[in-house]
Formats: sequence, structure tokens, C-alpha cells
Amino acid sequence: MKAASTDLILTGSTEAHLVPVPGNSHRVHSQVKEPFERLKASAASAGFELEIVSAFRGFDAQLTIWNQKALGKRPVLDARGNPVILAKMQPREIVYAILNWSALPGLSRHHWGTDMDVIDRRSVPEGYQIQLTPQEVAPQGMFGKLHAWLDENMEDEGFYRPYQNDFGGVKPERWHLSYAPISESLFRSHRESLVRQTLANAEMALKAEVLAELPQIFDRFFQRVSHASGN
Repeated sequence: MKAASTDLILTGSTEAHLVPVPGNSHRVHSQVKEPFERLKASAASAGFELEIVSAFRGFDAQLTIWNQKALGKRPVLDARGNPVILAKMQPREIVYAILNWSALPGLSRHHWGTDMDVIDRRSVPEGYQIQLTPQEVAPQGMFGKLHAWLDENMEDEGFYRPYQNDFGGVKPERWHLSYAPISESLFRSHRESLVRQTLANAEMALKAEVLAELPQIFDRFFQRVSHASGN
């Protein structure tokens, strides 16, 4: 596999570091595949069907999500998960509303291939559309038992939840797991100047507002995360 530079990985600008997940259409960092497979096997022994529903997402894919939300082609939700009316909001307000639940292109941890959103496929009712909402992962939710099991076992394979607490930035995402041995190093390598450089030539909606707010965005929606034990 061709080596990829850290900066390209950080901004979702390369796929050279990725490998496919067996039995799944998603791809992860080459060093994440085996630990995840072990975690999945352990989960199966406990009665769960651990499945990735989102893993690597490149810069262009994240940019598409951003633009669709900024232009009203996808729902934008407030901090409580309720839809907002963009026509009633100023551009700066729209930027921060999008950031509640969607990362800025160039700042998504999904760029790295170390982070993934997971479910227990065995617990999904027939015909149900996965939403990745707090209700699904609550103790009494359909994935509550899986996440209680993960609380006790995922660290054995190096995984943790970067968005397990609300630090005033990204809202808690219990479904989001990260492989600490790689992601913590990448986290420490990222920097605001790299994001600014990456966005400079991107055809991004609300770019002027984003660049004006970038120092605050980088702090609030990237740096304010939980860290794995010992990091």
C-alpha cells in the first residue's frame, strides 16, 4: 500500500491509507482493520452483530454534505435535534447550526479512517431506517445493550468515544468510535492553518463566514473532545 502523508490523511485528501472491511462496503485505516475485526468477533460472542454504518469519508464527500445543508437541500438540526428554518437565520448562525452535527470539511475525524459509526445489526427491526440519534443509543434504545457492552470491552482493542461528552462543540455521539493508537496521534498533528489552506480553493457555501470563524471553529468543534485513557 502506498504511504500517505499525514496532512493528506488529516484533511481527507487521500485514500492511500485505507483497506476494505470484510463483508462491508466501508473502508478503514489499514492499522484499524484487525483491531476492529477482533472487537467484532468478541461482540458476536456476546450476542451482538457489530456493524459499521459509516467509516472513511473523504473531503469531497464531506464538502457535499456541508453544501447541501448550507443550501437547504438537507435538514439542519439545532442542538436538541430539531429542524431549523434557514431563512430565519443569519449566515453565521447557519454555520454553527450545521456544526452541531456535521463536521467542517477538512476537520472530520472520518477523514482519517480511524473513526466509525456503529450499530448492532441484530437489533434493527425489519424495515427500520437507521438514524444515528441519541434515542437509538440510550440505555433503553435498540442499541443500548451494545453500547453498554462496548463501555466494558472496546478499550481492550484500543477503541474509545471522542464525542462521549458535551464540551460545547459537537454534540455527544455514542455511536462514534475511534481507534486511539492512530487517531490520538493524528489529532495532535492537526492545525488550523492546514484547514484554512485546504478550504482556500474549495467551492464551499458560507466559506467567507467559515474562514472568519475558523479559529473558534477549530477550538470548539475539533479540539474539544474526549481522549482515550492514558492520552
